[in-house]
Amino acid sequence: MIAGKRRLLIAVVSGAVLALTACESSTTEGEAVESTASMAPDAPTSYDPCTNVPQSVLDSEGLRMKKDDDFSAGEVKWEGCMWGQPDGYAASIQTTNLTLQMVRDKGYPGTVEFTIDGRKAIASQQQETDTDASCNVNVEMDGGSLEFGLTNPPYVEKTGHLDTCTLARTLAEKVVPTIPAGA
Repeated sequence: MIAGKRRLLIAVVSGAVLALTACESSTTEGEAVESTASMAPDAPTSYDPCTNVPQSVLDSEGLRMKKDDDFSAGEVKWEGCMWGQPDGYAASIQTTNLTLQMVRDKGYPGTVEFTIDGRKAIASQQQETDTDASCNVNVEMDGGSLEFGLTNPPYVEKTGHLDTCTLARTLAEKVVPTIPAGA
């Protein structure tokens, strides 16, 4: 019983850290986002991560305890949900009006560009501290991107020893094929 409560606490704390990570990931307070003239006014609505990510994908990653995770920071908007993996990483999957170019322009450490299911993607470590414990993958969408934000503290038993960006990319590779063409 205590182990179960400990797992739940870790997942909730990881989720809270993830929410804070996502808030700080793309902009910091008072920081302007470049190219706001070309920024869409809202996050893309052609894909809803809260309902469109297949349960089979969530099950394959052991993700549960879904929570809404919508917020904004100035002109930047995020809409989606967050899940936790008992004794493992926490993940936020959100649409955002941040484009890949905006993420690229930030020059975050560990930035790698690649393609998933024919869509351009970029992975980056956007935190100033504990960069190995978090990673964001943004996948190109019309009007912004689909952002996968993972928090994977080294103390979590199941995944803490694994590379966070590899985990984020693996999750993205499972979800991106479910995005409708043209979205």
